Amino acid sequence: MSHELETANNREHLNKVVIDPVSRVEGHGRVTLLIDDDDQVREARLHIVEFRGFEVFIQGRPYWEVPVMVQRLCGICPVSHHLAAAKALDHVVGAVPPTRTAVQLRRLMHYGQILQSHALHFFHLSSPDMLFGFDAEAGRRNIVGVAEAYPDVARQGVLLRKFGQQVIQATAGKRIHGTGAVPGGMNRHLAIADRDALRAQVDERIEWSRAAVALVKRLHRADPALYDGFGRFESGMASLVGTDGAMDLYDGVLRFRDEHGAILLDQVPDQDYHKILREDVKPWSYMKFPYLAERGAERGWYKVGPLARVQNCDFIPTPLAEAERREFIDYGAGAPIHAPLAYHWARMIEMLHAAEVIRDLLDDPDCVDGPLMQDGVRGREGVGIIEAPRGTLIHHYQVGDDDLITMCNLIVSTTHNNQAMNTAVREVARHYLSGHTLTEGLLNHIEVAIRAFDPCLSCATHALGQMPLLVELLDARGAVLDSRVRD
Repeated sequence: MSHELETANNREHLNKVVIDPVSRVEGHGRVTLLIDDDDQVREARLHIVEFRGFEVFIQGRPYWEVPVMVQRLCGICPVSHHLAAAKALDHVVGAVPPTRTAVQLRRLMHYGQILQSHALHFFHLSSPDMLFGFDAEAGRRNIVGVAEAYPDVARQGVLLRKFGQQVIQATAGKRIHGTGAVPGGMNRHLAIADRDALRAQVDERIEWSRAAVALVKRLHRADPALYDGFGRFESGMASLVGTDGAMDLYDGVLRFRDEHGAILLDQVPDQDYHKILREDVKPWSYMKFPYLAERGAERGWYKVGPLARVQNCDFIPTPLAEAERREFIDYGAGAPIHAPLAYHWARMIEMLHAAEVIRDLLDDPDCVDGPLMQDGVRGREGVGIIEAPRGTLIHHYQVGDDDLITMCNLIVSTTHNNQAMNTAVREVARHYLSGHTLTEGLLNHIEVAIRAFDPCLSCATHALGQMPLLVELLDARGAVLDSRVRD
């Protein structure tokens, strides 16, 4: 089913509809639909149209620059890249594991990132569709419209994100593109004044997170046919879990389930990811298509992120979020929940978990005192895996004797979800667009399906092979003086 609408026959005789750009997501992408004269959708593709090439230009840089450089992949989730790179390069400097102080500070930074990113996505980007309807007037479907109609919801969303950013600033030095994590540990403690200021706010943020979970549950229960069926498809799931099966968004081992919820692989060490995953490429996207090698490209793709993580773990190690997880699992009545719109419910459970973890870490004395750095036997290679807000994030580096990066491979959350997003787009196109005259509201259904995954498209734009390049030299009047082409 996932590939039925990937490539149409007789493409040159079909009508093309383009959604460009996909709105309310991070990065640039477009959707193309090919439709026949009977208004039936014959092809639907999500294209990632920008190329970043970080995997190549990281090569040749000193390894200690990398945790700062890779943050420039994204302004929404820089902390995730910062920490994944630092974790990978801990292996190069022999700091495995880092000191407890460093780990706790990194966790605090990371859960601040989870909270701020989840709040941004739900309240700013997705709630307008859910609160006003997918077909509502386009000018109303934004955070300003939410603030006018639901002022308390908007206010809490804005302040939840602000709180997460304050946590990041206190641990990383800046709210965006900080420098707190370094290979081997951290370069700063949490200041007591920052700890006290955050502690004074955290209980209220926990209550607001509980209210956000309650809001999503009300929306699901008010229209279960929509929320349970919209864009639904079955696939495997993947995430990190703790060695005890707990949800752990900072560290752990890889676990994969099939579409029925059965565990396929478990306790896979992060350094061994390359033994079980493969990456496919297709000519119409700069984003790769990862899959589980033992199942092959056709059956081995999976989804990551909140919907996978909440169902992949055995329990959440904070009480309020665990109670909500159990209710979520019960909603599935013994079967995995595959509906894309359920991502929002799972995402708010994770936001609540993040707020609880932040509260506990603020009371940990190691965050304000203790050794920050560790070292050991020098290595030449390291893998760092973290659960970014959007899903599993993999950074893999090799380093030469001269301390320069010789190889970089990045598999980001949105890349893991590539096939899943395309499948959701095709399911929505099949059920909502085929046979109908297309309107802005109907086309927004496609974007709603994409937004459910909270894609970070700029993070995901890496490709194998070469990128065609045209360089033209123009004079003051715009006439071409010279040009060079590289295929």
